[in-house]
Amino acid sequence: MWSPVVRSTRPFRPLSLVLVTAAVVAACSGSGSGGTSAEDAPGADQADASTADTSAFPVTVEHAFGETEITDEPERVVTWGWGSTDAAIALGVVPVAMPYGDYGGDDEGVLPWVRQALDDTGAEVPGVLPNVEEPPFEVIAAAQPDMILAAYSGITEEEYDLLADIAPTVAYPDQPWSTPWRDVIEIVGTSLGRSGEAAGLLDDIDAAVAEQADAHPELAGKSVAMVWDTPEDFYVYKPVDARVEFTLDLGLVSAHSVDELSNGDSTFYYTLSLEQLGALESDILVSYADTPDASDQFLASDHAQLMPQVREGRVAEVVGTELIAAVSPPTALSLTWGLDDYVARLSEAAQAVDTADAEAAGEG
Repeated sequence: MWSPVVRSTRPFRPLSLVLVTAAVVAACSGSGSGGTSAEDAPGADQADASTADTSAFPVTVEHAFGETEITDEPERVVTWGWGSTDAAIALGVVPVAMPYGDYGGDDEGVLPWVRQALDDTGAEVPGVLPNVEEPPFEVIAAAQPDMILAAYSGITEEEYDLLADIAPTVAYPDQPWSTPWRDVIEIVGTSLGRSGEAAGLLDDIDAAVAEQADAHPELAGKSVAMVWDTPEDFYVYKPVDARVEFTLDLGLVSAHSVDELSNGDSTFYYTLSLEQLGALESDILVSYADTPDASDQFLASDHAQLMPQVREGRVAEVVGTELIAAVSPPTALSLTWGLDDYVARLSEAAQAVDTADAEAAGEG
């Protein structure tokens, strides 16, 4: 199950947990076809101590539930939540078990950029944890981790305590489901003794974004509003939301109307009544939809026609679970994976703005 606001998974199913434990354990031990242990995986030399700063240990990581001391370089890492898997793999550490990618993942629950990164290094897919809401404690324990990374997750304090009884656990620094994507990379890097590599990774990502911004000057200075129309509510994302923050790095600016219409629903988003959509003015509208049909239905709706961006074709449609997941929020692997496609859609909308401006100037 996906929410435009937070990530979630399917309800906890104890019976399925029992059935899946053996499969995940087999994968984590390297004997199953679906995965392997970090130390035995092909290409997992990148996860060896030769590339880690062993002098970084012991290291203490502070988080919402206190602090976690990591005395030695972790060798069997389990990830939970969003983004920690990607950061670990990008830093050369293949987890022994990782969460099921419910939104945007394939039939095995593996996200496309994760599979691509593993294929590129010759590593096999790790054990995939059950698609459940709460951490599957028994399965995680059976994987025999020496670290659990949950830097962007929704674990409660009680769940944290149970995980910490299994292995040293790193939770989010402040609020659930709200860790900035850059911070996820930094936290994972610190926890794995790879802070230098994490800094280099962030530099590489920044360079890729800057390269796209330089290649698309038509984006510079144009205002943007980012929305998702659902059967329940119409969501508008604020500048502090990770998907907006990353988009602004490409040279766009947040439309004044986004702040002016904000009603305090949340730090990262707010809901807007359909009657007010005409007041959400911007040069470009970024619209999310799971399917082409859903996107078409929104753009053809009466409430969407209240928006000049829709009437004039100034909409960047972000359609499909894979692309939406890649940028909502981005991760160490997904940002560059979906970057070209995302920027192409923004560029098309920006060119529509320029065309309209030129036509208006000609008429004047």
